[in-house]
Amino acid sequence: MFDIGFSELLVIAVVALVVLGPERLPKAARFAGLWVRRARNQWDSVKQELERELQAEDIKRQMQDVRQGMQDTENQLRASGEAVRREAEQMQQHSDTLAQQVRAPAPAEQPPHLVEATGPVVASAEGAANAPITVEPAGDADADAAAETPARTERPS
Repeated sequence: MFDIGFSELLVIAVVALVVLGPERLPKAARFAGLWVRRARNQWDSVKQELERELQAEDIKRQMQDVRQGMQDTENQLRASGEAVRREAEQMQQHSDTLAQQVRAPAPAEQPPHLVEATGPVVASAEGAANAPITVEPAGDADADAAAETPARTERPS
């Protein structure tokens, strides 16, 4: 822009004094001051209006960012809620299955110590198979020591 220095203002004042004269110069100075004041006030109001609009746009942008963040958070919460709900349903189904298994009557079985175990079949010298080997249940150490029967017995063929 252009720059007005003190010397230039002094030249303008001298020309105004010569052209207007000492009688009309104070009125002209007041009139010029009034217009300068109005121009400044107008410029300040335009400047403030622009600043308000910029602030309003900034606030709108911030609100949109906050809304977007809230929607993202809401979507994440819904997704995690669905995952938790699915997990809970799976756990409920698993617990129902386990409960049914526990409530179901077990087949009538003998205790393992009463069941005769069968061993591998051993071939005899004639080529015929021997009967399976049976294992008697093991009792306590005192009972084993007292009994003279061996723990394994083979049946003759």
